[in-house]
Amino acid sequence: MLRNTIGRTIAAAAVLAVTVGCTAQAAVPGRPGSDGKPGTSAPAPEATPAPTRPAPATPSGKPKQKPAAPSASAEPAEVLMARGSKGGKVRELQARLAQIGWFDDTPTGTYGSVTAGAVKGFQTKRGLPVTGDTDTVTWQKLLGMTKKPTSDELAGRKVNKPSAKLDPRCLTGRVMCISKTSRTLSWVVDGTVRSTMDVRFGSQYTPTREGTFSVFAKSRDHVSTIYHTPMPYAMFFSGGQAVHYSADFAARGYNGASHGCANVRDRGAIASLFAQVRIGDKVVIHW
Repeated sequence: MLRNTIGRTIAAAAVLAVTVGCTAQAAVPGRPGSDGKPGTSAPAPEATPAPTRPAPATPSGKPKQKPAAPSASAEPAEVLMARGSKGGKVRELQARLAQIGWFDDTPTGTYGSVTAGAVKGFQTKRGLPVTGDTDTVTWQKLLGMTKKPTSDELAGRKVNKPSAKLDPRCLTGRVMCISKTSRTLSWVVDGTVRSTMDVRFGSQYTPTREGTFSVFAKSRDHVSTIYHTPMPYAMFFSGGQAVHYSADFAARGYNGASHGCANVRDRGAIASLFAQVRIGDKVVIHW
């Protein structure tokens, strides 16, 4: 009788699990369980090792030796430029950093604290060792992301920013396509870029949200009710976050950060964009 009762209980539990369709996954060693703690189930049986093949013989009859594995210790990157360096190469470095928004001053050819800070920012963003010195790895990464500066760029008269690669979500409709990688906002209509401008984002404590949104409100002379600061040409896309002009960005560049909004420093560009954007237009913020 007891055996029949146990059997009926187990069968009922199985039917309930199938009906609900949402049973908890069994804990696996090394993976968290449903409560976030490491799983405590018994370890899975060990797999039978695959048979090893003998090494092929050489003409002499001796087994062929495998090449030695490369050494684990890699050569340290060579420092090409650092604080105190001067010359045309430093000027080129500064102009290339300006192309991707990391250097806001006029190229001087002198590697000072501003240049070191720009290099640190670039290294942090790209997951490189953050030293502030331009080593071979940092330089090659920068070369791959920028173009050879023109004479106007080297003199600080102009900055030619490379076109940001459009996210696939930006290819249809009317979109403010905002790239955190190139730190640019592109106004795109049916896949055609109409204008591009620099943008600045929130800090790590007040990050700008990523994803697909739509403009739900516009306010030409908006003032923040939280921070009591002007937000001209504000176009709201997510809660209190908006695309808007920032006088602080215009003055300090990337040395500052927003409270989560996408700041634009070119007042003329944002004014023109504000006039074109409609309620309901798409906003895509991506890397």
